[in-house]
Amino acid sequence: MKVLRSYKDALDFLYAQLPMFHRIGAAAYKKDLNNTIALLEALGNPHLELKSIHIAGTNGKGSVSHMIASVLQEHGHKVGLYTSPHYRVFEERIKVNGMYMNHDFLIHFLNDFSSAIREIQPSFFELTVAMAFLYFKHENVDYAVIETGLGGRLDSTNVIDPLLSIITNISYDHKDLLGDSLELIAEEKAGIIKQDKPVVIGRKQTETEAIFLKYAKQKNSMLYFAEHLTSIENKTDNFEDPYFNLHSLDAKLNFNFKPDLKGVYQLENYNTVTAACYVLMNKCKIKLESSKIKSGLENVIFNTNILGRWQKINVNPDIYAESAHNEDGIRMLLRQLDYLKYDRLHIVIGFVKDKSIEPVLALLPKWAKYYFVAANIPRALDAEELEQKAKLAGLKGKSYVSVKKALNSAKMSQRPSDIILVTGSIFVVAEII
Repeated sequence: MKVLRSYKDALDFLYAQLPMFHRIGAAAYKKDLNNTIALLEALGNPHLELKSIHIAGTNGKGSVSHMIASVLQEHGHKVGLYTSPHYRVFEERIKVNGMYMNHDFLIHFLNDFSSAIREIQPSFFELTVAMAFLYFKHENVDYAVIETGLGGRLDSTNVIDPLLSIITNISYDHKDLLGDSLELIAEEKAGIIKQDKPVVIGRKQTETEAIFLKYAKQKNSMLYFAEHLTSIENKTDNFEDPYFNLHSLDAKLNFNFKPDLKGVYQLENYNTVTAACYVLMNKCKIKLESSKIKSGLENVIFNTNILGRWQKINVNPDIYAESAHNEDGIRMLLRQLDYLKYDRLHIVIGFVKDKSIEPVLALLPKWAKYYFVAANIPRALDAEELEQKAKLAGLKGKSYVSVKKALNSAKMSQRPSDIILVTGSIFVVAEII
């Protein structure tokens, strides 16, 4: 491995030399933790020195991670946040108090540990996880909020011993790698439950409840379903400008707040986070104040620089971006659309090719006008193939050679009373935000 002298050189190495799941899919997925453990040993095991919170789940784990980080930041803590994948730039994955990892650290990291990288030959994800842990140690963070990548049990992040584990919900996604039933997927996600450490389950589901209870019992882990600790209602019944009322078993968590992250699906995520705050205060003995929890929930975007969650990218006419890419996500997206007033709906949409999209296409509204696209990654489903699959599901539209051309075409057709929605793969949304 040659000496890397610039940030561009470092990125070129990461993207070109390392197996990268978001580009090539399952071929980059390593079904064990051996590489991660070996690499961390070469780095001095920085993860063992971090106070961490670990988040898994099918949907919402990124939002929940950012919300938790925001709450801790409002308390004056220095918070490391690791999430994936990124939308625009690599450093989105590794942040401290909302600030991206600096370029020099990436360059020095790859040069300083080039021999270990060459010997171990980690995947892109394995390397970035190890890099994040070392960066958080280097920055002397008070807490590290760590989002799993895929699954949980065999995820590279699953080497930490967190103060608290959180599993948001279970739905169908990555069935080729995690299993083709909710029970099997839950088994993988339950792998983040740790010995003697509490776990919060965001959504109580009939298919998965017994599995989580079983794993918690095996690990002597105190398990909490969020709905047993807290509940949230939207006082305005308006998810464009929501005003939430929080109720909790802990009186300190009874307050109203106006969240900056919009979207009907965020209601469940906020409830998961406030339940996590309950456990952090009452079981982990971390001092949290209601006023700062409130401000943390109201300033997630400002504090953490989160992207791509029901993001309004243009006003009059309105254009929204939301990376809903599986059945559960699309159902939530359709609920969101019910709260909007418009004449016609234009949907720019694309997916990756290693997912079963027929169940998703069957949920989409047949009266919308579609613009089928492929993101600029090797793993993207061909736009013309998507168009043909969509036609079989009764969806009408045409394919385009790029996301931007499709969006421009939608803008040309859009009237002031119409809305445009850009959705599907995160990589489609990434090209327009």
